[in-house]
Amino acid sequence: MFNKLLGATLASVLLVAGCAPKVRTNITQKYPPLHFSDQVVVIPKTGEAPAGAEVLGTLHVGDAGMTTNCSYTVVIGKAKEEARKTGGNAIRVTQHKKPDFMSSCHRITAEVLRLSNDQLAVFRDNEAEIDSLLDHAVLYVYRDGGPGVIVNYNISLGDSVICRVSPKSRQKIEIRKEGDFELWAKTESKASIPVNFVKGKTYYLRCGVAMGIMVGRPTLDLVDRATGKSEYFAKRK
Repeated sequence: MFNKLLGATLASVLLVAGCAPKVRTNITQKYPPLHFSDQVVVIPKTGEAPAGAEVLGTLHVGDAGMTTNCSYTVVIGKAKEEARKTGGNAIRVTQHKKPDFMSSCHRITAEVLRLSNDQLAVFRDNEAEIDSLLDHAVLYVYRDGGPGVIVNYNISLGDSVICRVSPKSRQKIEIRKEGDFELWAKTESKASIPVNFVKGKTYYLRCGVAMGIMVGRPTLDLVDRATGKSEYFAKRK
């Protein structure tokens, strides 16, 4: 009985480890770790680090071979977690590979940075910016290339369908509700993400398709404002 229990426990540990994204770091400078609730700013690939920002090292988050839970939100979350361990309060993405036929995971390489309080305050103000003239929130929904080029699906907010997503689509939606809601989509499986809508704020929802058993499953990521803006308004071929 003990051996069976031990075997089951080890199998569960290996399964969880296999499902999690793989993290590699090359840190040359460390500070006391930050609290898990402290903000870590994300600077997109198209952005620049503030002058004088200290580079603590680099990290890579990607596919471990059996990884299944590796959306952009999860991958960025793992990068932030590693940054906090080193005392970093920002990451600057230098490379971002989206899901493709080689991997269903988002894969990023990033610099780990330490910003001054003044530099951090600028990013916080930009991210929290609210247009007081708007009586609604703005949701930008977009999807680029990648696997599942023939797979389209609906995006729902609670019980209501708000748009349909197809490859290389771009849609701007006015959300006139405030509060906590669920954005979700379903093909052969369901993907969902919570969001708190505030009037006057702008949100970016990146959509995609990950490899599934028969059709492919939707992926949804609420990305930070800087990343979403650069991707949504990027020139498309």
